[in-house]
Amino acid sequence: MAVEPFPMTPRGVARLKEELARLKEERPKISREIGVAREHGDLSENAEYHAAKEKQGMVEARIKDLEDKLSRAEVIDPATLSGDKVRFGATVALLNCDTEDEVSYQIVGAEEAAIDEGTISISAPLARALIGKEPGDEVTVALPGGQRRYEIVSVRFR
Repeated sequence: MAVEPFPMTPRGVARLKEELARLKEERPKISREIGVAREHGDLSENAEYHAAKEKQGMVEARIKDLEDKLSRAEVIDPATLSGDKVRFGATVALLNCDTEDEVSYQIVGAEEAAIDEGTISISAPLARALIGKEPGDEVTVALPGGQRRYEIVSVRFR
């Protein structure tokens, strides 16, 4: 089975590395919590012990997930890209054809997408509909709130 690359911006990779470092720094603290809880006696009814073990499991799973994603990261710097076609890293200004509202989104990796920060995942329905299009093109996309029709106003790489 081939290992699939994981597209990310440099900013997204930096965020994942920061989270990974923070989680690795938590390991000794969690081990101490487990040790203290273990000293309280009977482990079968020790809520502190079970909570600390559960926390340890979640942290270790996230560390493994982050290490996997970082090992497969295909870093694409939008600042080095140009052109009129929408692709990964593009910041796309859109005009909602029904409401005349204008919105702008940058297309980024799944792990770094945050709609409130103006970024959407490359795998999101809207991003998939926009890929390969250029200013002046219209796209219709089924979103959780219903069908939306957008016109691409501009495509920038920054």
